Amino acid sequence: MKVRSNLMVITVSALLCAVGIVIPMFSPLKVVLEPASFTLASHVALFLAMFVSAPVAICVTLATTLGFFLGGLPLVVVLRALSHVFFVIPGALFLSKRGDALSRPVPCVSFGLVMALIHGVMEVVVVTLFYTGNSVSELYYQQGYLFSVILLVGVGTVVHSMVDYGIALAIWKPVQKVASFMPVNVKL
Repeated sequence: MKVRSNLMVITVSALLCAVGIVIPMFSPLKVVLEPASFTLASHVALFLAMFVSAPVAICVTLATTLGFFLGGLPLVVVLRALSHVFFVIPGALFLSKRGDALSRPVPCVSFGLVMALIHGVMEVVVVTLFYTGNSVSELYYQQGYLFSVILLVGVGTVVHSMVDYGIALAIWKPVQKVASFMPVNVKL
């Protein structure tokens, strides 16, 4: 039974990695708020991976980063994707200890919000490094740091993260019922 469970986790990991690569490369669901842009559902695979385990979340983060790179997106966007490792690791570790928190509304929303805040802060850090190095598009400078980096990237990422988290929860709940033999962190 353990071999079957390990095989299931590897298969789920591979599928989430594939989704993480394909979404940023081919998704037509992009929201562009110049100078920032957001690919809808690009974090869903990350959240689903967090629900499984920290190693799966790390692998999917690296695969998603590869997807943004292969999609020909600017380096700042690729590194924003890589920064996701800073929220998926603590998120997955928390869920491995307190996965039941997602079965209650207040802890579930609180968890998503904390992950979104960490997510937003890390993306702001990445963009700030590029901003101060004069390595982002001229639109960032025209709009100013507060608007283009803090508001669009920071707050925009928090909102985007919460939307994708909600989508991931909506997917995970029914999957959890049919894949009950799979060892996972989260039971909804």
